[in-house]
Amino acid sequence: MSTPSSSTPQRLSGQDLIKLKKYLADHLLRAMELEGVAASQRSSFIQQNISTVYEQTQLRLPEDLKKDIFDQVIDDLLGLGPIQVLLDDPEVTEIMVNGPKKIFIEKKGQLTKSNAVFDDDDHVLRIIDRIILPLGRRVDGDSPTVDARLPDGSRVNAVVRPVSIDGPSITIRKFRKDKLQVSDLVAFGSLTPHIADFLAACVKARLNIVISGGTGSGKTTLLNVVSGYIPENERIITIEDAAELQLQQDHVMRMETKSANADGLHAVSIRELVRNSLRMRPDRIIVGEVRGGEALDMLQAMNTGHDGSLTTVHANTPRDAISRIETLVLMAGMDLPLKVVRQQISSAVDLIIQQTRLKDGQRKVTAVTEVAGMEGEIIVLTDVFKFIQTGVATDGKVQGELSATGIRPNFTSRLEAAGYKLGAEIFAPSPSANQNSRR
Repeated sequence: MSTPSSSTPQRLSGQDLIKLKKYLADHLLRAMELEGVAASQRSSFIQQNISTVYEQTQLRLPEDLKKDIFDQVIDDLLGLGPIQVLLDDPEVTEIMVNGPKKIFIEKKGQLTKSNAVFDDDDHVLRIIDRIILPLGRRVDGDSPTVDARLPDGSRVNAVVRPVSIDGPSITIRKFRKDKLQVSDLVAFGSLTPHIADFLAACVKARLNIVISGGTGSGKTTLLNVVSGYIPENERIITIEDAAELQLQQDHVMRMETKSANADGLHAVSIRELVRNSLRMRPDRIIVGEVRGGEALDMLQAMNTGHDGSLTTVHANTPRDAISRIETLVLMAGMDLPLKVVRQQISSAVDLIIQQTRLKDGQRKVTAVTEVAGMEGEIIVLTDVFKFIQTGVATDGKVQGELSATGIRPNFTSRLEAAGYKLGAEIFAPSPSANQNSRR
């Protein structure tokens, strides 16, 4: 690429700018390969040599445009291209690439369109490859979807043609660099101090807990926070599709699934990992999310001495969570009567925490529900804490109250036996709380 220099700054078309960025990136990559630049030195090498490579083009671009081009090339070579600046923005919680020219972001629970764009489909594909190749995963026309994670634990899903009609898609759910503590959730209004104390006692007393919620409701964040109550002297095994959990304890064994190879062989599923974890002397088993037949293995583990286990499930209410787990157990391929499945659930699961993303973007615990056994063939659920919406403010913010229902859970004696005697004030409802919580 060579254009005569001029005393007047030049303006290039969009396609010429794309060619310039590709020229700079290709020459820098070639130079690093020839000189054998180590990965730890790539950043300083690019910073020192990008101006030299640019001078070889004999172009004279306006300084602001040149700096913008340099930043984009550096992000392409060292980061994730045009979405790197979004990843670096602490206020952006989710990034959605709908083809090369449409990038949306979530800030404070609200979706907006970003000004960032990719050059073309190939540009998006290069960034997808940069994310998944270090993890040993692949995506192509034969296997057009992939789940992955960034080094900081952020969740990534990518979809390519022919499944993604409008071009390659990337969805990134960012993880905060500063891990949220329970005090942060209380400050945000996601839960109350009384609920925090109650959950701490439940985890330490080794109750089996399911966190239920819709997509993007904050289930994994809450699971991270709740798992922080697990004592340091216990061996914890985490099982996930893509490792996201950021447990702070020292004795943690993390496992994640493995996709099939190009021949469709050697995949390792969550179900296999759950079964294998039982032979690894776990004190606690934490499954990032049950979404298939592994639900049966998880219930059996909870029922055979591996109490204190935690998992999440996609559902909109605690009652829906029970129905969802029933369906997942039946997906295990065992011809079990529904009553037997429900007995397994009622004896295994002690508590369901419902996490909800409200219409205004708030993420809040909306129910803490005891699985109180069975009456006939129906699993009995009792709300211990419940969020009651009272209205919507003029600015669109949902108004309501998260309060105790006044009902003490049946497992209170287990909490007391473990040394956690909760005061009556924790279970005392506010005057406006709904007293009729048994469904």
